[in-house]
Amino acid sequence: MLDFQAILAAKDNLQGQVLRTPFVESRTLSQIVGAQLFLKFENLQFTASFKERGACNKMVMLTAQERARGVIAMSAGNHAQGVAYHAQRLGIRAVIVMPTFAPSVKVERTRGFGAQVVLHGDDLEQASARAFQIAQEQGLTFVHPYDDEAVAAGQGTLALEMLEEEPDLDVLITAVGGGGLLAGVATAARHLKPDLEIVGVQASRFPAMVNAIQGTQHPQGLNTMAEGIAVAVPGQMTRVVLSQLVDRLLLVEESDIEQAVLMLLEIEKTLVEGAGAASLAAVLRHPEHWRDKKIGLVLSGGNIEPLLLASIIERGMVKTGRLARIRVGSRDVPGALAKIATIVAGSGANIEEVIHQRAFTALTAQNVEIELVLQTRGLAHLETVISDLKKSQMEVSVEK
Repeated sequence: MLDFQAILAAKDNLQGQVLRTPFVESRTLSQIVGAQLFLKFENLQFTASFKERGACNKMVMLTAQERARGVIAMSAGNHAQGVAYHAQRLGIRAVIVMPTFAPSVKVERTRGFGAQVVLHGDDLEQASARAFQIAQEQGLTFVHPYDDEAVAAGQGTLALEMLEEEPDLDVLITAVGGGGLLAGVATAARHLKPDLEIVGVQASRFPAMVNAIQGTQHPQGLNTMAEGIAVAVPGQMTRVVLSQLVDRLLLVEESDIEQAVLMLLEIEKTLVEGAGAASLAAVLRHPEHWRDKKIGLVLSGGNIEPLLLASIIERGMVKTGRLARIRVGSRDVPGALAKIATIVAGSGANIEEVIHQRAFTALTAQNVEIELVLQTRGLAHLETVISDLKKSQMEVSVEK
């Protein structure tokens, strides 16, 4: 049974086996959103995710015979690493079935913990079906990523820590995919503080839990940068718990998640994956809900693909004007490019890329269009650069 006593038992089981992660206020983010934000840094767990808690609790509770046979799990990455790492620590054989879209960084780290990795299926449902098949064939214990009372109880221990340190929280927000984290958190938090507002956040491209509980029919997408909560079919046990204990479920867009990842990196100097940033994304998207409240946010994981992170950083620089692409029209004469470069340098900007365009341009003959990618200090600085170029009788446009 998933109840408060199960979470207290999980706390004892996990003593000394997982990190009690920091739970501290972000003063800068608090000022930005107009609420008091406290961040639970689960991305600092050894495998960079809260998933360790549930996986470890489940395996500690296995019988000697179950340990001898081994365990199996299906996961897009974080649960896989949590199972693999603690199975290795406890001397238990682990087989992990991962969908083919699982980020390579998560696949390699899972293998690095000694687990046998099986890549199968285009989604979690196909991977799950294969994992159940292998479990039956080899007599392995299935460690479900979310629809398991012992797993959810382990996840709920982080709420115990949050409310021990900040008992006067008004709101607790965390991401929800299959629902294991939120089920555990809601069970613990509702017992300790009945009037606490408990909120779950899903990516709008994977709104399965929102649809299941609210009776909506939001369409499901094909992918999301929050692949850790890209669950098409929510858990049965977790759905029941969430429908009883959670006050609100919200959807966030990819742009919200992207902004949250970048803000956490720049402001808190902490690396958080898309699913891990969903809680902050909800605060940024719905600021009117949280004004002047004391809010606990769970940063649930930090395993993000380096190429995705690089793209997020670059796109963020474009949005803030720190990276800009402009087109400058000029007479096609010797020294034209040197003149443009001199003006840009004099304005304090840096040229990252230059492309000359003579044929593919609407400018008249004897003119050249020069495309520049600039590094600036922001939108105001970019406007200064453009103004300085126009003062020299040049045509300038900013590419979106």
